[in-house]
Amino acid sequence: MFDFLSQRLALQNTLHRFRQRTLLSHVVGKTTDENSVSNNYVDVDGKRYLNFSSNDYLALNNHHKINQALQQGADKYGLCSTGSSLISGYSYAHQALEEIICTWLNKPKCLLFNSGFSANSGVLQALGETHCNFYLDKLSHASIINGAYGSKAQVKRFLHNDIGQLTRLMTTAKKKSPDNEQLIVSEGVFSMDGDQANIAQLSSLARQQNSLLYIDDAHSIGVLGAQGQGSCRLANIDITMATFGKAIATSGAFVACDETVFEYLVNFCRDYIYSTAMSPAMAWATKASIELIQTQQWRRDKIAVLSQSFIKKMDNCFEILPSNSSIHAIVIGSEEKTLLASQMLKQKGIWLTAIRPPTVTNNKSRLRVTICANHKDNDIKYLTDCLKEISQKIKNR
Repeated sequence: MFDFLSQRLALQNTLHRFRQRTLLSHVVGKTTDENSVSNNYVDVDGKRYLNFSSNDYLALNNHHKINQALQQGADKYGLCSTGSSLISGYSYAHQALEEIICTWLNKPKCLLFNSGFSANSGVLQALGETHCNFYLDKLSHASIINGAYGSKAQVKRFLHNDIGQLTRLMTTAKKKSPDNEQLIVSEGVFSMDGDQANIAQLSSLARQQNSLLYIDDAHSIGVLGAQGQGSCRLANIDITMATFGKAIATSGAFVACDETVFEYLVNFCRDYIYSTAMSPAMAWATKASIELIQTQQWRRDKIAVLSQSFIKKMDNCFEILPSNSSIHAIVIGSEEKTLLASQMLKQKGIWLTAIRPPTVTNNKSRLRVTICANHKDNDIKYLTDCLKEISQKIKNR
């Protein structure tokens, strides 16, 4: 029965794509003041590693104010929401979080989800229930692809950041099906490459084509913008999705939009309607985190300075994709060499995960370096020294 399970696992292993969970213990020290940062080490099997694979970009995990807000939220509203948002699960904690997000991003309405994957998948399936054309950047996240192809929409994927091809696709489709609605979908900062979408051009094209623009801002929110607003600071975005589990350092996700889209999703988005609402205590903690993010520009500034230092110190020893974000992709190519590089770095006390297909395309396996506000100049120097040391060994394999 189900022999294909073991067969596919064996093939995955042969291709150097086999995945396993690792039990990590984050070395966290409770922050004590406004300028405190979380630790950047993890313990695995009794050994300590310098962590360059974290999405805690602003180093807010375990911040004392967020922890206090979580406890306050649990005391006031409970840990569990007790039901879906439309039955019994919507509390003042949720409302307060939605309101601060709307003010932050200058959007009329906001809905909360339990994860970014659920938000992307659910919203796109709901929007694609009618005659629609979806246009997805080729490097869109798996949750976007799931949602789009799980809908009834006609889905086209344009080459990464290729506005010219996107324009041609939209123009051709409009001639064939003039009554179809159109939706452009992209990430703000791409999770595996670290580069940014051209938000201004996408927004302008959306207006020209009478289309809506949907941006997954999971890796932009908190990190980019004078108050961490992400891509919203660059142009008008009709629908913004972002997660709380990265720079915001809590859990869950939101979708910010206008009143009409909001009411439609409340009535037709199955992931929202039929899911238990996120924890009210977590919502209260997330509100506290956003308040910190809006005022602590030094965290974003530090990421920018350390990122520039990282690129300079690497001195072209590996191919690094251009990036102005926290994410820096070191493209090695083969799965085997990338795994080897990751293992060599572990031997030197650095935790840097190998990213392989299908997360990235074939022959584009990479080490995905994330630089966070808790890293120090010496951490960057140690990482780059180690990468330089192993570069020739990897290239000569």
